Amino acid sequence: MTTSAELRTAPSAHRWPALSVVLTAAFMDLVDGTIVSVVLPRIQSDLGAGFAAAQWILAGYSLTFALMLITGGRLGDVFGRKRIFLIGVTGFTLASVVCGAAGDPVVLIVARLAQGLMAALMVPQVFSIIMVVFEPENRAKPFALYGIVLSVANISGPLLGAALAEYNVFGLHWRAIFYVNVPIGLFALIGAARYMPESRSEHPLKVDPPGIALVSLASFALMFPLIQGREAGWPAWAFVMMAAALPILALFALSQRRSGSPLVPLSLFSTRSFTVGLITLLVLFTGPASLFLVLNYGLQLGLGWSLITTALTGIGWPIGITMTSGIAQRFATAHGRLMIRTGLLIMTVGMVVLIALMHGYGSDVSYPAIALPVLGMGLGMGLCVPILTNVIVADVPADSAGAASGVLNAVLQLGTTAGIALVGVVFFALADGRGGESLYAAAPATLWYNASAFLVAALLASLLPRAVRAPRR
Repeated sequence: MTTSAELRTAPSAHRWPALSVVLTAAFMDLVDGTIVSVVLPRIQSDLGAGFAAAQWILAGYSLTFALMLITGGRLGDVFGRKRIFLIGVTGFTLASVVCGAAGDPVVLIVARLAQGLMAALMVPQVFSIIMVVFEPENRAKPFALYGIVLSVANISGPLLGAALAEYNVFGLHWRAIFYVNVPIGLFALIGAARYMPESRSEHPLKVDPPGIALVSLASFALMFPLIQGREAGWPAWAFVMMAAALPILALFALSQRRSGSPLVPLSLFSTRSFTVGLITLLVLFTGPASLFLVLNYGLQLGLGWSLITTALTGIGWPIGITMTSGIAQRFATAHGRLMIRTGLLIMTVGMVVLIALMHGYGSDVSYPAIALPVLGMGLGMGLCVPILTNVIVADVPADSAGAASGVLNAVLQLGTTAGIALVGVVFFALADGRGGESLYAAAPATLWYNASAFLVAALLASLLPRAVRAPRR
């Protein structure tokens, strides 16, 4: 992806309509990343899917999104950001229609994989288009609006999904959560075609097909047996595939060293802040999505909670992030590492409290006993993640900033996918494949992984620089 230095500003008379278009697309992507989780138990039941299929429905989106995110940015640089944006929005909208019409789990999984792929074409263009149509001195407001859209999408996604399915809007049940993308996508398509200027990079990086193929193969070799292995009885092929992921990753690293336009420039890992920060981020992001996978199944199928009540237990997370992210930035320069560790330790304590309350109250657990620890974890995440992302890119040279940003966002999505796979294996194994209260009983024990992940991330953060430097120019 391009750096800010390579983006030539071409102010447009339609820049505000263009901004509304890209923010609409960003909202659609962000909502789709959260809207499915709370409705997943109902989708699984309606389609007669197994637990492994349910994991794929949830994780498939973030997997293809992660694998193609960097390439999506490069395609926009080479072939035109407007063109790739239009392809991404069109594909995303069509994939949403297929998701809504799916009559069996396989069709829905394939459509979710396609959604993630198309989001990877669409989303990287958002920042680039904002930087093209707005002069540097006028970018603060558009990016502030993007932050607001991010917060609103994260808060509204689960509630929107729960409301659409719970109240059976238009008689579509859970299918409405996918069909709602159609009018949004059409608005973005029409608006982009009319108001969005075309732009390309003056010095675009080439696409790296061997790198894409190898990292995708390695991810598949790891994720497929993790998700499918339990239901298949852990046959030998599952362990062979997982073991094969390591040499495939070694081949990927070798290909990146030899490539003239690598997908992941290995020079980025020469700085401690980038390497340690990225590992910390990866470990951290195995926790959030997998937490809500466990809660959604444990509370809905285990205790019979409604979709709305279950969704309301989770909104404290994004609200907490919004409340503390601004506070964290005030202390980032002098006390960056301390703020990161503090946030991660708050998340660890919040998870332990949640486990204790769920175990102690059992099936009599109340809404506040779930919602308050979740809010606390959101407050902790707001303290650490904004500073952590700054630390990761702080020592990266300006001409590598775009590549570093792409890798960072891809790792975030891969962490989400890995967490769903790992925690899902533990959770459904402890529940022994049964429904009912066995799902709730398995939840507290499973969530010790999440607490451990947050604690390990806090320990890793001890290796980060004490203060946050401004990114290199």
